Amino acid sequence: MAGPTEFSSLSSAEKDALILTLMARVEALIARVDGLTSENTALMAANTGLKERVAWLEAKRGQPPKTPDNSSTPPAQGQKGNADSAPRPKGKAHPGAHRSLHPNPTRSCDVPAKHCQHCRADVCEVAQEVVQAYDRIEISEIKPDVTRVRLRGGLCPCCTRKFVAEAPAGLEPGSPFGPNLRAFAIYLRFSHAISFERLSRLMSDLLGVEISEGALVNILADSRSAFARQTSLIRARLLVGTILESDETSVRVGKRTWWTWVFHHADDCCFVIRPSRGKDVVAEFPGEVRPDYWVSDRFAAQMGWAGKDNQVCLAHLIREAQYAIDSGDTAFAPGLRKLLKQACGIGSRRATLADATLRSYAYQLDAKLDALLRITPTLTAGKKLQDAIRGCRRHLFVFLANRAIPPTNNGSERALRPGVIFRKVTNCFRSEWAAKLYGDIRSVIETARRKAVGPLDAIISTLNGAPLAETPTAPSPLPRPSG
Repeated sequence: MAGPTEFSSLSSAEKDALILTLMARVEALIARVDGLTSENTALMAANTGLKERVAWLEAKRGQPPKTPDNSSTPPAQGQKGNADSAPRPKGKAHPGAHRSLHPNPTRSCDVPAKHCQHCRADVCEVAQEVVQAYDRIEISEIKPDVTRVRLRGGLCPCCTRKFVAEAPAGLEPGSPFGPNLRAFAIYLRFSHAISFERLSRLMSDLLGVEISEGALVNILADSRSAFARQTSLIRARLLVGTILESDETSVRVGKRTWWTWVFHHADDCCFVIRPSRGKDVVAEFPGEVRPDYWVSDRFAAQMGWAGKDNQVCLAHLIREAQYAIDSGDTAFAPGLRKLLKQACGIGSRRATLADATLRSYAYQLDAKLDALLRITPTLTAGKKLQDAIRGCRRHLFVFLANRAIPPTNNGSERALRPGVIFRKVTNCFRSEWAAKLYGDIRSVIETARRKAVGPLDAIISTLNGAPLAETPTAPSPLPRPSG
């Protein structure tokens, strides 16, 4: 840099050039400073985000893991701990069990004694009674029953036109497979999750019937209308009632995640597979009908559809209380868990309790819940659980006023369990029509199970266009005490 005396010797043009050079350097330095400032600001923001992330991870590090016992984690995702594998002696002896005799034997074989096994005397004329009875169970030879149909025809001598005989009922032209074989294939596919390749091989090896995978797909496709009709009857019976229970689980259709919904109560159960988990599915199923009571978990899409009231699942809340306990809450969660388990125990004994007793229990549970809600939890898990209870409090003990309402939504989870197994074994469906057919078939099979009807009988009845058999007469329950 030149000194002051040297600047005086510069001409005006040289001074102007020097000033321009210095201004360019100043601007470059300002731009660099601005860049450093922006970079520093970004680093500070990133540092703040990292600090928040570290704080969140530090807070989460002290939380217990979520398991099937303290959350809605599926049992299949739970990790079982190692334990001693040594056999333990039975804690309490129990009487031995034996196989009971078949209620409807195909034939009977009465064998009288001819000789005494002690002295070999002739006992043919001695009066004898049954001293031992047992079954010998065997399956008959497995082979297909094939009926060759030959429709005769000829030339009419009257009109000189060709005629042909009419096919007998049940032996019309078309698919060569009868309803029993079709029902067997449907049952194995959708109840036992057997792939088409293995099912084709099983038909060949076990029954001696060669059926290609394409023919199996055609059997399923041809049955769609029959199962859709049966499912519509099940849905109509559900909507006539006053109580509806629901739940949902994921399912794969093509390369997308869809949802299997179940709507059920008592003897009827209906499955719906849709690409949505939202309220649109729940609105679609009942249409304009609103049941008096709706049983579900606290998922928002399933709340608010009852004409009178909702019953939330207490089993879900018990698991959430257990998670709060595992997180260290000792103020609110232990008392709530005990209270909810007491409520479920009362629900299981409702058949033997009088109406006045149930009302008294309801008052006691409400009073205990009031006392629990006055407690101030010190941990975040306890506060979160208490806020959840305040939000659904009026839906906790609805089952005490109506004996037909269950206190939990476990019935929905049990109904969905076969679908979860099918998903894990087969990875579900490639087409939308197959997913819809599966929902209809599961509706028929689950409803038949609740009506004590065999699944094969239910499938055959559906394929033949007949309604499911009514529930067989059962012994009446214990008399309920009056108020």
